[in-house]
Amino acid sequence: MAQPTICPKFEKAISLLSQKWTTLVIYQLLLGTHRFSEIQSSIGVSGKVLSNRLKDLENLEIVKREVIPETPVIIEYSLTEKGRSMEPIIRDIEKWSQLWVNEDAELS
Repeated sequence: MAQPTICPKFEKAISLLSQKWTTLVIYQLLLGTHRFSEIQSSIGVSGKVLSNRLKDLENLEIVKREVIPETPVIIEYSLTEKGRSMEPIIRDIEKWSQLWVNEDAELS
């Protein structure tokens, strides 16, 4: 029996969502616009990793970076329409986790 092939677009989407910190960044930005330090402290990621992840998401047009020319300069991050369209997926994962994920269980 022939194995069904996985759709390349589906495979790319799963690859994106499975990158470490990506889903947590999107989840945080679903709450609204945040500054870098707010995202960093809320999810507990290093500055370098967060910076790289935000750049990747910006390049994919999922996250919007806005520079506010004040002294000091303020940089805010928010979701684009493309990023906000992920909300049902993220909310479904959130619901599933509440039902099935044991906080004390170790992930391998």
